[in-house]
Amino acid sequence: MAHRKAGGSAKNLRDSNPKYLGIKKTCGSPISCGQIIIKQRGTKYIPGRNVGVGKDHTLFAKKDGVVAFAKKRALKFTGHFCVKSIVNVE
Repeated sequence: MAHRKAGGSAKNLRDSNPKYLGIKKTCGSPISCGQIIIKQRGTKYIPGRNVGVGKDHTLFAKKDGVVAFAKKRALKFTGHFCVKSIVNVE
């Protein structure tokens, strides 16, 4: 009798599509209105002057200008300070 051994099923062969997160325009780059500056999960970078936030926390330019980054000390709800990065368009 010809028999064939049963093939097992692997559970780790799936892969998700890349999300292309990160900084799209660096400090000093010229930018026009509506262009994406940063794609992120959560608010790692905070919007500053002339920067808007999308519903998926994407930061985009509201006016034409030049991208500038700054740091700010923010107070957490636990009472501790943390350093946050702010994105501005000047």
